[in-house]
Amino acid sequence: MKIKVEIDCTPGAARSFLGLPDVAPMQEAVLLDMQSRMKEAMAGADIESLFKTWMPSGMQGFDTMQKAFWDKATGKSDD
Repeated sequence: MKIKVEIDCTPGAARSFLGLPDVAPMQEAVLLDMQSRMKEAMAGADIESLFKTWMPSGMQGFDTMQKAFWDKATGKSDD
């Protein structure tokens, strides 16, 4: 015996029917807070200093890393 029940309602109506709280206002507040924090962090970020931190010797470091990846991919080694 199979019983199939199909309910056509919105998520908000289902939450209300099941007695669950409406979390949309809380989600909106959290998202706005996260957005403002990310904007503040990006405004204070100095991209040039980040790049220097990640690549201390500038493009030379990038070239060295690229050569190492290429050598590994082609099977070459410094041995």
